[in-house]
Amino acid sequence: MVPLSDSLDTNIQNFEELFKDCGDIVKRKFPIGKKKQIWAYIAYIDVMIDRRVIEESVLEQLIIQVRGVPEDLENTDDDPFAFVKDGGLATADLKEVNTMDDITLAVLSGDTVVMIDGYEKAIVVATKGFPNRGVQPPDTESVIRGSKEGFSEALRINTVLIRRRIRDTKLKVNQIQLGTRTRTDIAVMYIDDLVRPQILKEIEQRLSYFNIDSVLESGTLEQMIETEWYSPFPQTQVTQRPDKVASALLEGRVAIVVDNTPFVLILPTTMNCFFQSAEDYYQRWYVMSFVRILRYCAAFLSFAIPGFYIALTTFHPAMIPTPLTFSIAAAREGVPFPALIEVLIMELAFELLREAGVRLPAPIGNTIGIVGGIIVGQAVVQANLVSPIIVIIVALTAISSFAIPSYSLTSAFRMIKYLIILLSSLLGFYGFWVGILIVLTHLVSLKSVNVPYLSPFVARDIHRSDLNDALIRMPTFMNRLRPIFVKPNSQVKVRMDIKEKGENNVFTKQ
Repeated sequence: MVPLSDSLDTNIQNFEELFKDCGDIVKRKFPIGKKKQIWAYIAYIDVMIDRRVIEESVLEQLIIQVRGVPEDLENTDDDPFAFVKDGGLATADLKEVNTMDDITLAVLSGDTVVMIDGYEKAIVVATKGFPNRGVQPPDTESVIRGSKEGFSEALRINTVLIRRRIRDTKLKVNQIQLGTRTRTDIAVMYIDDLVRPQILKEIEQRLSYFNIDSVLESGTLEQMIETEWYSPFPQTQVTQRPDKVASALLEGRVAIVVDNTPFVLILPTTMNCFFQSAEDYYQRWYVMSFVRILRYCAAFLSFAIPGFYIALTTFHPAMIPTPLTFSIAAAREGVPFPALIEVLIMELAFELLREAGVRLPAPIGNTIGIVGGIIVGQAVVQANLVSPIIVIIVALTAISSFAIPSYSLTSAFRMIKYLIILLSSLLGFYGFWVGILIVLTHLVSLKSVNVPYLSPFVARDIHRSDLNDALIRMPTFMNRLRPIFVKPNSQVKVRMDIKEKGENNVFTKQ
């Protein structure tokens, strides 16, 4: 921590030495006052600042207003530094700093620094104006009904999108910086009277565990704060939707907003949260309950179908009905590979097509999907490399994985699928169920910030109403209590003040 000197020339020399060979730094030394000139120095990074604020609130005020009122500086006992700070800058968002480290951090963060000769302190004016793409629809969580706003790469825009939905003074934004070189701004958001203190303390401790040089994306923090790093299952929920973050905060959870990324982390989380979509609460409860059951079934099919087929055809063909056996045998006629090799060929080919479709531009990516799914699939069948039923199984597996709302959870099931395939090819149905048992045992032991991962199905201290928003989403008026994440004394979220009898009872069947 290098303190500032009362000599402006010394401060300028130290500052410009730090920013040597940085052509994007804009700096200027200029006098204020007429009779007795007092020298000032201003510095900022081009394009990182709001030029209108610089010109109207800083430069115009310092050069025109202060120089036009020389008597205030020369013929009074007022502190010139205080005069410039309180009367020479037309903005309320400013602060004093007294070290060179604070000055460099402010400039690198997009603020403007004003140093005045004769003072061992400087003024930092908030002039951030980063270029960003603004608020756009989220491209990973599309919904039919609901908000079309998505997070952007600007931290302050993201926090505003959340505050716009929760207009409560209990919503707290604890801003910190991580990364010794990147000094990335991170906002930890929570509702003070809903979050459990032990959960908030645990998250803050995990954020302070590591001294890392760079945090370029929220995925870096996600991997740092997960204790079960060996697990394929995500222990942090990731979203681009402000309404989903607002809903999570109202459940007593904590959101971590990272600068330079549109993906916000939500802690703690459970597997049940990954099957919930934002529009589940905007449409009829029985429709979305049916859809949610379909998602659970699709999640099971996404990793179980290939292994089940291998176990059935390789070890237990007697369990297949006779007509279906003849059909499978006719389809596999001429195929030189066993079922295991067929499945691996198609699964890995689909993984390659999926990766190619993601990396290529959108128009070309769609073309790759069509070419891979239709032309290549038909070609390998006609070449007798795989049987048609394998193409059907792999396609059904892929469609099932796309039905899961969370991409992170989908990736976990993609990895588990190969474990089930391996065990099924070695031990048949015994290996298939051993693989399922291994996965369930791991999920039961898994926790996210000390919250059981399979809540509310296995947690000991849950309330019966927690199941109202699990496999089936009950009507809104029946979900009176918040889930397990919230403080025990702040569970009630829906209060109904209606009469038991009478024509004014809106719940009375007419």
